[in-house]
Amino acid sequence: MKKIRVIMMILFAVLFITACGNQRTEETPPEKKESKEEKPENTPVETASPETDYEPAFPEQTRVDAVKTEFDYKTRKIAEGLNSPWGIAALPDGSFAITEKGGTLRVMSPNGELSGVIAGFPEVDSRGQGGLLDVKASPDFAESRTLYFTFSEPSDEGNLTAAAKGQLSENNTAVGNFTVIYRAMPYYESEGHYGGRIALDSDGNLFISTGDRMDAANRMRVQELNNGHGKVLHITPEGQPAGESPFDQEEANPEIYSYGHRNVQGLDIHPETGELWASEMGPQGGDELNLILPGKNYGWPFVSYGVEYGGAPVSEGKTIMENTEQPVYYWDPVLAPSGMTFYSSDEIPEWKNNLFIGGLRSQHIARIVLEDNKVVGEERFLESEGERFRDVEMGQDGALYAITDSGMVYRIGK
Repeated sequence: MKKIRVIMMILFAVLFITACGNQRTEETPPEKKESKEEKPENTPVETASPETDYEPAFPEQTRVDAVKTEFDYKTRKIAEGLNSPWGIAALPDGSFAITEKGGTLRVMSPNGELSGVIAGFPEVDSRGQGGLLDVKASPDFAESRTLYFTFSEPSDEGNLTAAAKGQLSENNTAVGNFTVIYRAMPYYESEGHYGGRIALDSDGNLFISTGDRMDAANRMRVQELNNGHGKVLHITPEGQPAGESPFDQEEANPEIYSYGHRNVQGLDIHPETGELWASEMGPQGGDELNLILPGKNYGWPFVSYGVEYGGAPVSEGKTIMENTEQPVYYWDPVLAPSGMTFYSSDEIPEWKNNLFIGGLRSQHIARIVLEDNKVVGEERFLESEGERFRDVEMGQDGALYAITDSGMVYRIGK
C-alpha cells in the first residue's frame, strides 16, 4: 500500500508540473509573440510582383528598404473642388498658384481658400494628357508678379509643348502680358507625353521637360538633337539658350541640356548640391528617377527597365547600353511618377534634402531618401486615400502640399 501511495504521489506531482508548464506557455507575454511576427529590419517598400524579369544594374537601383518618419506629422485635406489641377507653385506670401488642365488658374490661400477661376489664357489642347500644365513663380515674383507656365499648344500642324510667362494681377483675378517664350518644335499630332515640368536654376533660368509624344513612330526623334522632343531644355526667361550648348555637334539645338527621355513628369533642383533631378514615366514597369547631367543621353527608346504595354520588349530589350545613363532608381511595378519637390525646410529635420514624388497609378506620395546620389530608403504617404497625386510642393511654412487629379489639396506637416 505504501508503494502504491508513493507511486500515486509521484504521478500527481508530474501531472501538476506539466499543467503548470502548459499554463505558462499560454501566458507568454504578448510582446514576445509579436516579436516573432514583426517584419525584419531590411524589408523592401515594394512587395508586389514585378512586371518584368530584368535585373538591376546595382543593388540600390530598385526596391530599397522601407523607412518610416519618426516625427509626429499630420495630414489633412484642406481644399477640394479644383478642376483637374496639374501644377502647384508656392508664392512668397504663403499662398499657391494652381493650374487647371482645361486652361485656367486658381490661387489658394495657406488655409485652403480658393480664388475664383482665372481665365484669359490662350487656347490649350486639353485632350488626353494635354492642357495648361506646370506653373512656377519667378524668383522676383514679389516685385514682378511673373509666373512661368507650360501648356500644350494646338495648331493646324498638330500640337507641342510650349513655355510662356505672364504677370498675375495684385488682386489675383487675371494674368496679363501672357507671352510664349519657347516652343518644342516640331508640331506633332498626339494627345500625350508632353513632359511639361519646370525647374528654376539659381540664376533664374528655366529647365523645361518634354516627351516623346506617345507615338512609337516618333520615338527616334528623342535621340536626335535638332528637335525639342524627349529632352530637358535650358532656357532664359526670354526663351533663349541658357549658356553654351553641352554638345559639340553643329546640328544640336543649343537649348538642349539632355536627351533620350520618354516623358519627364517631375523636375527639381537639389537644395544643397544644385544638381537637377527628374522623375520619368517608363512604359509597363521601369519608371525612373534620374540625375540629369548636361550633354548626357538617358537612353530611350534603346534601353528601358520596362516593357511595352502588350508585354513585348522595348526595342531589343536592353537595360544597359554604352554612352547612355543608368537611372539612379527605378520602380517596377510602376509608381507612375508625376510632379516632385525636394524638402529644404528645417521644420521636419529628418526630411531635409529628401525627395517627395506624386504617384498616379500607385496612388501615393513617395518619400525618397538619398545619400551620395543613391537611394537608401523609400516611404509611402496617403496610400489609403485612393487618389492620383499629380504634383507636390513645399510651402513657405515647411509643409508639403499635394494636388490630386480629382481636385483635392492635401497638407502634410506639423
